[in-house]
Amino acid sequence: MIILKETTRPQGFHFIPRTMQATDIVLRNETTSVEVVIPATFEINDYYLSTINVLNLKENTFYNLTILNDGDVVYKDKVFCTNQVIKDFTVNENQYVENNTTNEFIIYE
Repeated sequence: MIILKETTRPQGFHFIPRTMQATDIVLRNETTSVEVVIPATFEINDYYLSTINVLNLKENTFYNLTILNDGDVVYKDKVFCTNQVIKDFTVNENQYVENNTTNEFIIYE
């Protein structure tokens, strides 16, 4: 999963594609199913591709990311948009999740 921010500034990410050529980014909002095609330029770095673009993302939203090369899919992933600090991010923000178990086991020695 790729984590990005809701911003009007360019932001980048890198990925390992099926082929080392790509032409477009397709973002589909999982909530509204609205799909946006973004023509992009990609830079080859060893075994992965990098791109920097302005992406119109909404906070706390998941997107399906598809990278295309002239219509052929070369990479698929999920994108989550959040403005929280990544190392502090938790999906259980301000909620305690208790794990109850009835795990009874016997140890034979």
